[in-house]
Amino acid sequence: MAEKPQISSNATSANFSSLPVILLLGLFSLPLLVMYAYLFIDTISDTEVGSLIPNEFTLRHWSFLWETKTGKPNIWLVTLNTFIFASCITGVILTVSSMAGYVLSRLNVPARGFFLAGVMVLHAFPSVTLIIAIFIVLQWIGLYNSLIGVILVKAAIDLPLGIWLMKGFYDTVPWEIEMAGTVDGASRFTVWRRLVLPQIKPAVMALGLFSFLTGWSEFILPQVLAPGAKVQVLSVYLAGLIIDDNNFDFGTFKAVGVFYVVPVLILYVFFQKHLMNIYGGGTKG
Repeated sequence: MAEKPQISSNATSANFSSLPVILLLGLFSLPLLVMYAYLFIDTISDTEVGSLIPNEFTLRHWSFLWETKTGKPNIWLVTLNTFIFASCITGVILTVSSMAGYVLSRLNVPARGFFLAGVMVLHAFPSVTLIIAIFIVLQWIGLYNSLIGVILVKAAIDLPLGIWLMKGFYDTVPWEIEMAGTVDGASRFTVWRRLVLPQIKPAVMALGLFSFLTGWSEFILPQVLAPGAKVQVLSVYLAGLIIDDNNFDFGTFKAVGVFYVVPVLILYVFFQKHLMNIYGGGTKG
């Protein structure tokens, strides 16, 4: 007869010792959860002015999902633009950062120290201080008021931090892994793609998630560089709802805000394990 597995006392005590921490964090998070719950309930109900108690159920505030507001672009086109904007930024940052970080970490390239210093200096400049020069350049090359132009600008601004982070994670990967691949006759590109890159998978996933979220929430660059209705993103659409004070619909504004934040919450739910493992570093094999 098979023996029943025994639960160690150390594991049991560890679970009990972490229980107060979980309860404390849950207590601090409770106001935030209540706020999100009330915000959603408020968007599907009518509330009288000065009252905090919702009255009757209604979907009037969510009518932007099937009706196009006067003077506003279609919400699904705006959502598609936002998804394309954030996804393209993520793809550019991951591709360039993963390659440039490996080169700076492993190869003895000329002026390597100067380039690393330049990467950090570029990251120190806020995008707002460069907005006028970027605006002139995009107009000159014909990419103003286009998604391509604002994607290239946003990716270029976020690339220095991505390169620096990836370089740090490549430094944690043992040299023995690359030496084994080189001895077996693999090329440098094959060693990077098949041996080194899988070792920093948590870092790649975390950088991709952060890049997507920064692109999803970006407002200043799309507002200035791509203000047209056909290339509008959700952050600009949301800000446009409060421009007209005379016809301001606060219920619709809250509903669009909930619609805007839902993809972010879904991403955190599905990718939280990768965020927790970001400090895992390389693994020897």
